[in-house]
Amino acid sequence: MAMTTTPSKMNRRDLLSRTLAMAAATGGAALASPWLRADEPRSGGGGNVLQAYRSEAEMTEALDRWRQEVLKREAPERRRAAEGTAMPMAAPMPSAAAATGALMEQESKDKGGLAQADSITNVQTAGVDEGGIVKRCGDHLVILRRGRLFTVRVGGDQLQPVSMADAFAPGTDPAGAWYDELLTSDNTVVVIGYSYARGGTEIGLFDLDRDGTLRYRATHHLRSFDYYSSRNYASRLVGRKLIFYTPSVLQPGVPWSEAVMPGVRRWQGPSTPPGFQRILPATRVYRTDDDFDPSQPLALHTLTTCDLGGAEMRCESSAVLGPVGRVFYVSAGSVYVWTSTLPRPVRRGGAPAGRMLSAVFRLPLDGSAPTALKTAGVPIDQMSFLEDKGHLNVLLREDGRLALLRVPLAAFGGGSDAAQADHYRLLPAAAGHALQNRYVGEWLVYGSGASAWALRPASAEPAQTLNPGHTVERIEALGPQMAVLVGNQGNDLCFSSVRLERGATPAGRYVQAGARQGETRTHGFFYRPHSDTEGLLGLPVLGTRTRGGQQGASVLYLHQRHGDFTPLGELKAQPGRQDDACRASCVDWYGNARPIFLGDRILALLGYELVEGRLDRSWHSRQGQLMEQRRISFAPGAPRGQRYTPFD
Repeated sequence: MAMTTTPSKMNRRDLLSRTLAMAAATGGAALASPWLRADEPRSGGGGNVLQAYRSEAEMTEALDRWRQEVLKREAPERRRAAEGTAMPMAAPMPSAAAATGALMEQESKDKGGLAQADSITNVQTAGVDEGGIVKRCGDHLVILRRGRLFTVRVGGDQLQPVSMADAFAPGTDPAGAWYDELLTSDNTVVVIGYSYARGGTEIGLFDLDRDGTLRYRATHHLRSFDYYSSRNYASRLVGRKLIFYTPSVLQPGVPWSEAVMPGVRRWQGPSTPPGFQRILPATRVYRTDDDFDPSQPLALHTLTTCDLGGAEMRCESSAVLGPVGRVFYVSAGSVYVWTSTLPRPVRRGGAPAGRMLSAVFRLPLDGSAPTALKTAGVPIDQMSFLEDKGHLNVLLREDGRLALLRVPLAAFGGGSDAAQADHYRLLPAAAGHALQNRYVGEWLVYGSGASAWALRPASAEPAQTLNPGHTVERIEALGPQMAVLVGNQGNDLCFSSVRLERGATPAGRYVQAGARQGETRTHGFFYRPHSDTEGLLGLPVLGTRTRGGQQGASVLYLHQRHGDFTPLGELKAQPGRQDDACRASCVDWYGNARPIFLGDRILALLGYELVEGRLDRSWHSRQGQLMEQRRISFAPGAPRGQRYTPFD
């Protein structure tokens, strides 16, 4: 369960993040409206929308003009460097093609008879499923692990491995590809990956039969840069609509070419022609009224939707053209992309030195024209956003300072307007950069280190200080009026509940001695409510090291009632490892452990094992009695259709 890194993987994913995440890593803009010029309007327009380019020629001309300005600015430095009179220039950022080449070297509820997939993962927005490593589809669990798909029958109180298939197309060399995310829609299983060898985001489609057998259907490629984020998920599913956010970085030193534009193709094997069918015309590329800054790289922030309802998958794209720094969030009806520039020097009428400029774009899922708003600061991650009651709430950071932006959706318009001073609210700042934040009911809870606060975005009341007495490494909801803060105090893992009603008040605490979190992504945690005030929660944990040097991996389960915790016990992984002949995605970057609740059943996904627990009738006592009932291994080479229990 402990995640490790390899140099090739870090090189693969750091190359993009070094370009796209520099802004977020260095701070934010002034908490005001730094993009406003004297001749700009100072109130939200609301009725207008962003304008797209009218033709390919108009977009090409704009990008060529930006490139020429960049080259003109660089020319004196290049001349001085050639004459040996200047300091060495920083190496230019690689082009998309060069980056890809370098990385390739490094890597050398009832259609078709199946019930609608039930959500068994922790999602940010109800009705918006997120790519993960395990999904329920009718009577089966579908699991993605280390480049393979597995199905396990769980209907009718069963726990039985059924099927296994490669997560990539038959006959394909998976070298240089990573298969990260899984989604299910009716009887369609979707695997999201990224392939350097084949040109971008890879979408594998599989059919799931009634008996749990997996059958490969097709593979499609979306031309894009790497989508990976250590905190966010690249894909979403709303109904039968598959949603991707992907960036494409435009390099000023490379002439404009449509080869960087999003495109799609169906993979037919190694003999597949290299050409992609372009799915983003210039007339679907939008921008604000600001000139492109020659000191800043540009990115196409692309929203691609693919319809899974037909015999053939159909995709289309829209994009906004802006700075490279970005965080994105998907609500039930829109995708929000927050962009930010790299720090820029002071200039007349501009922002102070070292500050960044930012803007947030709203791209509706129905395909209508995007809108935008000029802003300040940088969100922590996707959890910083909440679209609620006609407003957008975003927690922002700037050089150690924090603010909440709460702006009416009606303020979004054609990109010339900016959020105003009364839309921002300065907040107490938490120490450190590992800030956690989560909206719980009407509240926003945030913190890092040993500090935390809670406030209602729609209220002018000040933020309330929380003193959990331990670090804040995770914040989750336990119903609409209860939050839990999770983190370590020394070698012990602590759970502190906070009741969120008229005020924010501490409610309960549980300490798991000699433990720490085993998974840090949001999907590692899951809560099954029994009512608004009671439920069960599960979280992967790692225990102290054994004599053999290995860590004890398990999923811990707690009962919560009115904020008080009762420990139920743990479901533990079997020690030891086996050779699974892994060919692709041989690092568990999205984790390999999940708590799973199926009705009254309690399970734990632990690597290649599914372990089921049984609650003793006295589980409500302070002792807590979760007993292992049975476990199965679905590892490659394990007998299909066979299970075993610890009681045999």
